[in-house]
Amino acid sequence: MDPASVKSTLQNLAFGNVMAAAARNYQKELLANEKAPATSSVNQEVDLDELMDDPELEKLHADRIAALKKEAEKREALKRKGHGEYRD
Repeated sequence: MDPASVKSTLQNLAFGNVMAAAARNYQKELLANEKAPATSSVNQEVDLDELMDDPELEKLHADRIAALKKEAEKREALKRKGHGEYRD
């Protein structure tokens, strides 16, 4: 198994999870704004670059990467012990 390929796959999975969490948070914010009395009818634009630099999202991303790496190491250790294709 190519380590670079595994790393890339793990990063893509983590990035997808972070973006999904961001979308859920944004949806919750929109629903909260709809329920709140409208002070103006101007829609707020979301700057995706700002969202990407969000420290909370970066922490979620780092935590997810760490969890995925730990799981990959666990699978690799079991494989070395002769457990073949390990699956949770």
